[in-house]
Amino acid sequence: MTGDAALVRLREDPDFRRFLAARLISLAGTSVTFIAFPVVVYELSGSPLLTALVVAFEALPYLLLGLPAGALADRLDRKVVMVRADLVNAVVLATIPIAHWFGVLTVPHMLVAAFLVPALFVFFDAADFGAVPTLVGRDRIAGANSAIWSTSTVVETAFPLLAGALLAVVDGATLIAVDALTYVASAVLIRAITRPLSDARAGAEPLDRSALVADVREGLQFLWGHLTVRSMTIVGALQSVAGGAFVGQLVPWSDRQLGVQAGDWRLGVVFSAWGVGVLFASLTLPRAVRRVGAARVTLLCLPASAVLCTATAFAYDWVTGSLALVAWGAAYMGVVINSITYRQQVTPEPLMSRVNTTGRMLSFGLGWPVGSVLGGVVAQLSGPREGMLTGALVLALGVVVAWTSPLRHEGSAPAVVAA
Repeated sequence: MTGDAALVRLREDPDFRRFLAARLISLAGTSVTFIAFPVVVYELSGSPLLTALVVAFEALPYLLLGLPAGALADRLDRKVVMVRADLVNAVVLATIPIAHWFGVLTVPHMLVAAFLVPALFVFFDAADFGAVPTLVGRDRIAGANSAIWSTSTVVETAFPLLAGALLAVVDGATLIAVDALTYVASAVLIRAITRPLSDARAGAEPLDRSALVADVREGLQFLWGHLTVRSMTIVGALQSVAGGAFVGQLVPWSDRQLGVQAGDWRLGVVFSAWGVGVLFASLTLPRAVRRVGAARVTLLCLPASAVLCTATAFAYDWVTGSLALVAWGAAYMGVVINSITYRQQVTPEPLMSRVNTTGRMLSFGLGWPVGSVLGGVVAQLSGPREGMLTGALVLALGVVVAWTSPLRHEGSAPAVVAA
């Protein structure tokens, strides 16, 4: 089945439309929070390091919870896991505007929420990774991921622009209430999906500690034993260090180097620029993978990512900074989307959630918080640009690792592993 044919059939699938709508609505709120969280913390503290911690907490739960979350998502009903995670997250986020309206919002409150929201999302994401192949079938994974990433990126591009404009008239804490409502809407849509999002074995076996440990071990063994998946995971971790260092300093960098402060509509443009690059990557990636193979895409995107990361850090105004972020976002997310799609194509269904969550844990969950904290410490001492460049140095190491890894010898198409 061609990619175009797969997309047509996906558009006609009501359950996939519900699944996609839930993701888009939730991302709309999350895109607002993506700006609002660091802006509120920076306004409350004025500290680049504390602002970087908000970004670090976006990924740290993956490192702490990724393994058990993936194992549980393969054993439990994925739809139930996703709905409950959405609803609890709505409650957590609602505490922020309420505390602000009563004048008791603090930096510790923000940091706790910044950790709890992604911690709950780890369980949602673990179920989501396994749900996509189960919902659409393996022959439509690439088309489904392209549809998900491209439409999601439109939302992630448009809504930061809207958030940047709204921050001029509405405080960041109040905007977070929007995200709480979108989590509720997402839960309703996922609950309405009629087809199962797990295979028939989900929930059939009792949960116990030894079984979960065995499941975790099995997922790790598959990931580490598959040379291409292992290589992509390692270089993904190194790239995530650069991403965490950079995104952790976007608000201080925009303030001190680009002259764009909170309440300025141009801050929304800076944040949206990355999303434009992600949109380009999501639209062009399926064709690139078909032409040169998944491994080659990673090998080509990584050096481009390293160069563009460095160039972006030296931007001198909001226009050049935004244009550079478009290009870097395309190269960076080309590696990310490619790695996720490849793992989903080669992983057996019974291992789907734990292998993909483990891969995300070892790349995003490890690299992102390390990069955020490392960049925040350097920025506190020397400035936001220097913090960003610290991550770029690690990304350069990732290029060397990739080009000396088994990725150089990987064929043009992955072989799907049978369960």
